[in-house]
Amino acid sequence: MNDFYKDAVIGVMFTIGVVGFISGEFIVSTVLFGAAAIFSNVEMSRRLNATVGSNG
Repeated sequence: MNDFYKDAVIGVMFTIGVVGFISGEFIVSTVLFGAAAIFSNVEMSRRLNATVGSNG
């Protein structure tokens, strides 16, 4: 997966979560917000570890 695809997936999950929240689907929106946050944090840790590993 390239960076654009990963960013697009996070953006889509976030957007669907917002739409779900507005329409009253609180469980679905909570799951999507959580998934977007976890996916984003995991990806950022991988990037950080790759950067630290290549510099050290």
